[in-house]
Amino acid sequence: MRTNRRSFIASASLAAAGNILGLRPFGALNALAQSGADYKVLVCVFLFGGNDANNTLIPFDTTGYSNYSSIRGPLALAQNTLLPLTPTPNFALNPNLPDIQTLFNNKNATFVANVGTLVQPLTRTQYLAGQTAPTNLFSHPDQQLEWQNAAQSAETQTGWAGRMADVLAVNYNSGAQIPMITSVAGDTLFCNGNATSPVSISPGNIGAASCSEGSECAARQAAAQALLTMNSGVSLIQADDSITTNAYAYAKTLSDAVQSIAPLQTVFPANNGLATQLKQIAQIIQVRAALGVQRQIFFASLGNFDTHADQLTLQSTLLAQISPALAAFYNATVELNVASNVTTFTMSDFSRTFQPNSNNGSDHAWGSHHMVIGGAVKGGQIYGTYPTLALGGPDDSGSNGRWVPSTASSQYAATLAQWFGVSATNLPTVLPTIGNFSSNNLGFV
Repeated sequence: MRTNRRSFIASASLAAAGNILGLRPFGALNALAQSGADYKVLVCVFLFGGNDANNTLIPFDTTGYSNYSSIRGPLALAQNTLLPLTPTPNFALNPNLPDIQTLFNNKNATFVANVGTLVQPLTRTQYLAGQTAPTNLFSHPDQQLEWQNAAQSAETQTGWAGRMADVLAVNYNSGAQIPMITSVAGDTLFCNGNATSPVSISPGNIGAASCSEGSECAARQAAAQALLTMNSGVSLIQADDSITTNAYAYAKTLSDAVQSIAPLQTVFPANNGLATQLKQIAQIIQVRAALGVQRQIFFASLGNFDTHADQLTLQSTLLAQISPALAAFYNATVELNVASNVTTFTMSDFSRTFQPNSNNGSDHAWGSHHMVIGGAVKGGQIYGTYPTLALGGPDDSGSNGRWVPSTASSQYAATLAQWFGVSATNLPTVLPTIGNFSSNNLGFV
């Protein structure tokens, strides 16, 4: 694998020192600017481990539920516990998603069905005949990367959010004081472009050091500060000094801005890691004018969806965190009068097998169902094509319910990208395989 500038710097000592802050560079600070009326935000919530979409969005009609229940066996949720979707009465939600039910029924949320990584349109027959499919299907690290880079190869070293920032930053954020992209969940491929790097912060701790190395933290931070005073004449070290300096500068810029505002009135749930991330994002949106941004992309995440055993208990706990966290965030955008300017969407490695395994869990699969939330969302509908729930059926890539996606993750991304402002000309730069599909806009936003 080739070594690019970013990966080389990441292995250098000063970049490591910069990572103590959890911050990454973007460039020199620009002059203060006010964000204009044309303000838009994308918020990605990545569900690491592969959320079981088969127990997230469930058939609710008599025939559909009976078929679901008979095949899912011990993983089947009781029909009388499901949350009906009033505008789409043949479907219901997991009982731990009451807030999502309300958002959907109020037409502020939607689901996109059976989405997954694809190089080109693919049927079960074509897949079994060996027609081109994404590399290393059913692999956590590969599918996480392929969802994030939308290139269907784990070798691609930029993400589609980073490439969006590459093509949009000059037009929309030329006077911004921070990068277009902020991660509140660590460094991730999704955020990296060819010319773009994100700022990555620890929620609730913007201005302070973020270090997980215990007693080593103080020494590492002191080393980072000392190295900034060096003038070695070595160009690489001087470049890294600039990177680390900018990291500290971004920490102060964000900290000063957020500390200057009145607290949000929206109450976010306590003891909920995703809610903490989303609250931090809402606070940064609150100071958008001071930061001079017209476009912002955020990355948040929740993990532990790899439910090979005891799935009902584990997934219930996780979805019970997602539902109030996403609802609180939507309510915060309403409070800030930007609900129609902010679109939140989920991504995940893959869904899980429809057929349960022997441990009351499920295994790695492919096509999944994803949530999109926001005031601009054309909600109360299910987009895409819900799969036929039959083992070895027309949508099964094998014999245990790994659905061949009917909608490509790149089509899902393209719909969001165009709402965000990516032109038809730049769309293939952001999403290299989009030309392989007949539609590049699913119409949900």
